[in-house]
Amino acid sequence: MEIVIGIICLVVGAAVAYAVLAGQSNSKVKTAQAQVENAQAEADRIRTEASRQAENAKKEAVLEAKEQVLAIKQASEAEEKKRKGELQNMESRIMQREESLDRRNDVLDRRDHQLSSLQGQLDKRKVDLDALEAKRISELERIAGLSSDEAHTELLDRVRAESVREEAQILRESEQNVRAQADKTAREIISTAIQRCAADQAGEITVTSVHIPSDDLKGRIIGREGRNIRTFEQVSGVSLVIDDTPETVTLSSFDPVRRETARVALENLIADGRIHPARIEELYKKAEALVNERVREAGEQAAFDAGIHDLHPELVKTLGALRYRTSFGQNVLTHSIQVSALCGIMASELGLDEAPAKRAGLLHDLGKAIDHEVEGPHAVIGADLARRYGERPEIVHAIEAHHADV
Repeated sequence: MEIVIGIICLVVGAAVAYAVLAGQSNSKVKTAQAQVENAQAEADRIRTEASRQAENAKKEAVLEAKEQVLAIKQASEAEEKKRKGELQNMESRIMQREESLDRRNDVLDRRDHQLSSLQGQLDKRKVDLDALEAKRISELERIAGLSSDEAHTELLDRVRAESVREEAQILRESEQNVRAQADKTAREIISTAIQRCAADQAGEITVTSVHIPSDDLKGRIIGREGRNIRTFEQVSGVSLVIDDTPETVTLSSFDPVRRETARVALENLIADGRIHPARIEELYKKAEALVNERVREAGEQAAFDAGIHDLHPELVKTLGALRYRTSFGQNVLTHSIQVSALCGIMASELGLDEAPAKRAGLLHDLGKAIDHEVEGPHAVIGADLARRYGERPEIVHAIEAHHADV
């Protein structure tokens, strides 16, 4: 019984053991399958990561290769540019050397030509000297066979010819002395004339300053959105400069008559106080008429002061415009009157007619009144103007020649 029980226990134990072992085996299989699956997933991840890293490495390698190629290309371009620069420098030096050689060749050719010419002159002189020597010998041989009267006549002829040459030399020296003395006398006459007509100079430039009672008026002169200042500049043709200078505005123009007209108009506007486009146009027309009258009066007064009474009215008007023109710091009308007086004095000192000299002196700078409108030297412009209005040819020539333009 004990044996049977032992056998039964053994069988039961074996069955239990088998059941336990079978359970453990199934668990291990499942665990193994899970590990295999995990390993497969890890392998896939590693393979994917490896592929990505390989792709990145490939891209980096391509970029690096491209950068190297670009660097090599830039280096080669820089080297090529450097070589081109060196070649250009070499070509430039070669061209300079060729030009220098050409110039030297030209100089040598000119020297050869000069030497050839000098040699030809020397040969010609030698031939002439030989001919003179032969002629002298022939003359001596002829004289040796002359009679007393014939020799006397020959001697007189020679003395007469020598006297003529000496007379010509004396006349030439006398002429040079007279010219030198005449130059000295002319300087003395000019100095005397200048001293007798000394006068102050008037200084002015191409801008005119206008005083205003207060800086508040600057805003009114400008007007709303600048309409007043634009109207003033359009009507007058003069630039109106309003800056930070207190109680002052500036008029700028190369036309002195326009600038003076604008000054009178602006002063009248400031005095009137009503500053708007219509009023600007009205007062500018009045100022223009006033300045034109002043110009005419200035021209008539200048002609009267110079003693000239038959000038064409247009010439009188143009001459009067010089009242508002300056040159080298001097008023041109005042300068013209002074020059007229100087010319009259010099003509008188030289015993000549004063009237045409004074007329030419008064009109000599006539072109400066319109040289901002007409191209060319003021002397030529003034001469054309005088010719147009019937001035005599000698007066026209004096005007256009006073700066050696003709």
